[in-house]
Amino acid sequence: MSQELTFKEVAAHNSKKDLYLIIHDKVYNVSSFVDEHPGGEEVLLDVGGQDATEAFEDVGHSDEAREILEGLKAGTLKRVDGDPAPKTAATDKISAGPGGKSDSGAGFGIGLYAVILVGGLAAYLAYSFMQSKDK
Repeated sequence: MSQELTFKEVAAHNSKKDLYLIIHDKVYNVSSFVDEHPGGEEVLLDVGGQDATEAFEDVGHSDEAREILEGLKAGTLKRVDGDPAPKTAATDKISAGPGGKSDSGAGFGIGLYAVILVGGLAAYLAYSFMQSKDK
């Protein structure tokens, strides 16, 4: 069952054994993941009890990391007067599409693949032309 938590309530969960983060106005209990975090516990402790949206998105987490995060969801953020403004990122990848997956990076991957393919073809044609010229 998902619960609503205020900034003040989330801020109280800022120790290694009791660590909550806010990402895109969703609250996550990452206490059980602190020791497993590939980036080390320090990065989680630095944003513990706070809005970690910007820090999370700046790193560019994988789809697998986003799935793990969804499994740690404790609730949603209940905004009240006096709360800081939400931290925004270029895209809301956690809630993008079915299953929380986003394909926003797919365009770059396909573009890079196309450039490599066209470059390889151009190199092959240039090599073939040079070989036929020597005969």
